[in-house]
Amino acid sequence: MVVSKVKGTGVALVTPFTSNGEVDFSALEKLVNHVIDGGVNYLVVLGTTGESATLTKSEKISVLNKVKEVAGDRVPIVLGHGGNNTKILIESLKEYDLEGISAVLSVTPSYNKPSQSGLYEHYKAFIESCPLPVILYNVPGRTGVNMLPGTTLKLAEAFPEKVYAIKEASGDLAQMMEIINNAPDGFDVISGDDGITLPLIASGGKGLISVIANAFPHEMSSVVNFSLEDDYTEARKAHYELLNLIGLTFANGNPGGVKAMLNKIGLIENVLRLPLVPVVKETEEKILAAIDDLANS
Repeated sequence: MVVSKVKGTGVALVTPFTSNGEVDFSALEKLVNHVIDGGVNYLVVLGTTGESATLTKSEKISVLNKVKEVAGDRVPIVLGHGGNNTKILIESLKEYDLEGISAVLSVTPSYNKPSQSGLYEHYKAFIESCPLPVILYNVPGRTGVNMLPGTTLKLAEAFPEKVYAIKEASGDLAQMMEIINNAPDGFDVISGDDGITLPLIASGGKGLISVIANAFPHEMSSVVNFSLEDDYTEARKAHYELLNLIGLTFANGNPGGVKAMLNKIGLIENVLRLPLVPVVKETEEKILAAIDDLANS
């Protein structure tokens, strides 16, 4: 089983759908090749951006297997697997073939709004049962609960062999810097927001799990790579070239923006599953204009 620590630019893969709402495996193959050829370092499958909450059990298994088949051994693969029922979360992991998977990205439970002690116990139970390393994932804007630095650090210290990173999407740089400043050796903070990747890496972060890299893998990877190399002149240039598009990516929610971009460049249909819908016409027009601007820059 491949177990290598992921680093650099990961991409939270969207799940393409056909015009009649079925998973589009042909488009998924094109997407995987597009992002790998574009220079991303690893793939994240079945995360929030992949609309995993609307996929059936069999669809999730099929999507993961397709990504593994297409990617081969070119880049590591991370499996997104989170939920708000700890027992079911643990049991359902057994349904996947984890051969070739490098880590599991597991988001904090949504809706329940557990306390910090509840978050710790949830992750403790999952980590102890998971055969792979676990990347923590904090995104309070979606889940309704913010995992505080003390809880993150407690998990990192309790499970140094199993927990080596957190994807931080709280949007709070001060919170992220507190984790970086107090983290044990080998524990990384990964940006969960494309737009603040540059300042986070400048503060000691180690990479990004990106949404916009679905459409622009080379451009977003450039921001990460230049930042990790301490070449902030080039990093800022690459960052500001993408900044308008990054804002539009999330203007009407994720993954509506990036699916509009991927449709524009001819990779997928612009189809989402309810309760998500495509971006509004005004946003789509701005996205198309911004893509043209980027191409001409």
